[in-house]
Amino acid sequence: MFEIGLNLTSNQFDKDRADVVERARQAGLGGMLITGTSLEESSEAQRLAAQYADFCWSTAGVHPHQASGWNKEVEDALRKLAAEPKVVAIGECGLDFNRNFSTPEDQEIAFSAQLALAAELGLPVFLHCRDAHPRFAQLLEPWLPRLSGAVVHCFTGSREELEHYLALGLSIGITGWVCDERRGLDLREMLPLIPVDKLLLETDAPYLLPRDMPNKPKNRRNEPSFLPHIVSQVALWRGKGESAEWLAKATDDNARRLFGLGE
Repeated sequence: MFEIGLNLTSNQFDKDRADVVERARQAGLGGMLITGTSLEESSEAQRLAAQYADFCWSTAGVHPHQASGWNKEVEDALRKLAAEPKVVAIGECGLDFNRNFSTPEDQEIAFSAQLALAAELGLPVFLHCRDAHPRFAQLLEPWLPRLSGAVVHCFTGSREELEHYLALGLSIGITGWVCDERRGLDLREMLPLIPVDKLLLETDAPYLLPRDMPNKPKNRRNEPSFLPHIVSQVALWRGKGESAEWLAKATDDNARRLFGLGE
């Protein structure tokens, strides 16, 4: 199984980062994608991916929360960083009109520039959208013919949004949000709608610890070794007779195909 969304640069992992990676290996993961959310974090993500070169890759991008810092210098630095062999996607990029830590205008500028960068470099995009679907789709759609692929990371939107993304050919990232009996029931019902070849799985660690997981850690920190629980629950709730083992392999194949990792 492949973890497509891990915030390994988080200071929550400062004391045991190597152990977290080793526990992921022991849990049966075959690879992990470390998320970059700013120039600084993307640089650190690339460094960590190089450190665990047989197991990790990274993204390079600017999250919409950080979009106010976008400028030509950041763009040039990301372009250089994206040339590193362990960087396999542009992002996390997109729009977040829920919190607006950066203005919508700044978010749109940074998002559009990163879509252009991905098209220029022939890389897929690792996307974030929250409470911004109409404008997000409007900005994204013209670029899709020039992009090698795209995944909507940590999808938590509506059925209408899901169907729109699938119609556009996007992959869908599902996290432990689906394991939350308070917030995740609508998403759980949508799982059967996702074609298996468009499904990707992730923890978004250290965030979104699955609420239905037995023996949850006392510190409430999520980590990639918990991905097998998410895989099992998604296989169950899809209701298609897919075993967890089969789905783990299918989604691993999807990730490797999208990010150009080979077998």
